[in-house]
Amino acid sequence: MKKPALAFLAILMAACIFYTGCQKRSEGMTITPGILSIGMEIGYPPMEYYGPDGKTKMGFDVEMGIAIANRLGMTPEFIDQDWDGIFAAVETRRFDAIMSSVTVTPERLDAHNFSKPYIANTLAMVLLKGSPITARSPQECSGLDVSYQLQTTADFYMQELEKEGLKYNARGYEKVMNCFDELRLGRVDVIVTDLLVAYDYISPTNPFEIVWESSEPEVFGICIKKGNDALTDAINGALEELFADGTMFRISNDIFGMDLVTTARENW
Repeated sequence: MKKPALAFLAILMAACIFYTGCQKRSEGMTITPGILSIGMEIGYPPMEYYGPDGKTKMGFDVEMGIAIANRLGMTPEFIDQDWDGIFAAVETRRFDAIMSSVTVTPERLDAHNFSKPYIANTLAMVLLKGSPITARSPQECSGLDVSYQLQTTADFYMQELEKEGLKYNARGYEKVMNCFDELRLGRVDVIVTDLLVAYDYISPTNPFEIVWESSEPEVFGICIKKGNDALTDAINGALEELFADGTMFRISNDIFGMDLVTTARENW
């Protein structure tokens, strides 16, 4: 009887040491030791969205967040945050990091820490199948009702075209799903959005088609509070391991049916 008891005690002590080690390793890096709190705007399929039950969090960024937290020996905690306040929230430490399809831009790099890129993306323009609209790029959308999610790169892209003289009717929405609902109902003419999102809506049963893709590539990164270099380095190390062992490829293949991560890693 003594041997099983001693063995159990040894396992218990090892577990305590491991847990304590994880806590110590995350002290100062995360708001709560042992927990990696992740902010995301959960309404951006296939990157982050709620499952059919309305509670289960799903998507590429969710799967990646779980994998990163596990690799760091932490428990992932996902926090749903409106996009227009998400960057202020990470800086005021409402959560440790944003994993929510954040495009890396010079302006954001100045204001926050970022991980290395983890997925490649471009912008896309979407029409209804059989639409009488002849425009085949955002530059040709003069006079049209153009929808996009507010405060995203699609929004910024259309703002730049407006500064260059393009006259269109801006139709910004809080959720990208609203854009597709409005296009389906014929209330807008065009959607400009991330290509990764557009892919998710293109199917034989959906009435949408992609008519344009930007030639300017962009990458997504994990956004972290400015100056939190310890967490940034830890996340980069976890990403490196997840790329090396094929986990990132598996997640991409499961979600998209293709490899959309390798190109981003080449930008390292």
